[in-house]
Amino acid sequence: MTHALNETHDPGLRASVASANVDGTDFPIQNLPFGVFKRRGAHDAPRVGVAIGDQIVDIASAHEAGSFTGAAIVGAAACRTATLNALLALGPSAWSSLRLALSRLLRAPVGQVPADAAAATRCLVPMAECELVLPVAVGDYTDFYASVFHATNVGSMFRPDQPLLPNYKWVPIGYHGRASSIVVSGTPVRRPQGQARPDGATVPVFGPTRRLDYELEIGAVIGQGNPLGTPISIARAADCVFGLVLLNDWSARDVQAWEYQPLGPFLAKNFATTISPWIVTLEALAPFRAPAFARPPGDPAPLPYLDDPDDAAHGGFDVVLEASLGSPMMRAGGSAPARLCRGRLTDLYWTIAQMVTHHASNGCALRPGDLIGTGTVSGATKESRGCLLELTWRGAEPFTLPSGERRTFLEDGDEVSFRGWAEREGATRIGFGECRGVVLPAGTG
Repeated sequence: MTHALNETHDPGLRASVASANVDGTDFPIQNLPFGVFKRRGAHDAPRVGVAIGDQIVDIASAHEAGSFTGAAIVGAAACRTATLNALLALGPSAWSSLRLALSRLLRAPVGQVPADAAAATRCLVPMAECELVLPVAVGDYTDFYASVFHATNVGSMFRPDQPLLPNYKWVPIGYHGRASSIVVSGTPVRRPQGQARPDGATVPVFGPTRRLDYELEIGAVIGQGNPLGTPISIARAADCVFGLVLLNDWSARDVQAWEYQPLGPFLAKNFATTISPWIVTLEALAPFRAPAFARPPGDPAPLPYLDDPDDAAHGGFDVVLEASLGSPMMRAGGSAPARLCRGRLTDLYWTIAQMVTHHASNGCALRPGDLIGTGTVSGATKESRGCLLELTWRGAEPFTLPSGERRTFLEDGDEVSFRGWAEREGATRIGFGECRGVVLPAGTG
């Protein structure tokens, strides 16, 4: 059961790393997210690490120091690579064993220092001295459209008489993205060029997008997948997911509006997708599992292959998501980024397990490191709309930044940042870190 609690979730645990015990930290000992890092200025290959406070545990170094025993050795040995893919392929038992060993290695019993604290300290690297890189080699990327609020808002802009198409409440809608364009947080994003037809024009033009947007999403990182031709049942779908990341599906809305019929998104979506560097494991999120979205009366029940009592009771994640924007003028004046929206992952109409199951229902093979996006996470209120297309209602309702600047879509130099966290009474708050990117002018080629 991916939502079962164990000793690693104990809110009374304290870490031997002082910064992990500070209220509000994203990375307390109850989190222990996995990522890949390099020391700044060094020429070493990237290394697998785990975030704890403001430090990173170098897993390979800890393994070489003999810090792991028993079942954890297999997972630790898989971390002697430049990506997490080998660990992902091992499955939930190996992930859980390694996470438990790390928790025990890093915790500080009340009133004393653990005997192996010195060994653990030697394997710590200050996060400030590191560059975080893509944590997995992503073979394939699929983006879904799982928020009924987002789908309804966008649909009403283009089809006021029928915002939702007849299939939406029956089947999880998605499209295949471009894995080669996935970048880690902090990577600049260049404004894409594309073909679009301006409002009122009869012929299209080619040039830099004038309606660059972000999309506030969560990405699910696949662990163990399935052989080609073998579906994944809804009952075991969650066990195929290693963890979650923040995801920004950058979008060129004018290009998208011109190209999406009849085959859906293409160049408007595949120029850049930014993810956060730390993967928060599903096991770390166990205290924050929630019921699946409550379907209104009259909505169809999921078809049997997408229906599971356990997923209905625990398939959601109570995660808060925020998007903020900082303009060049704001940064020059020392102003903090302005919050644009705040939403909740529980507003998704389809669960992550349902997305995984539907993706593989035709026998499509999912592989370790594959990435599945939820689609824009939007709620019922305006402040929870997860993209500028919705917030400004296709540009008709501009918003004003604290600097007095007005925005309908993103301008060159704007920096978009996402944050996400989960908190609940009786559990320790955990976070996802940051997912950010600054917009560069279009290239000249």
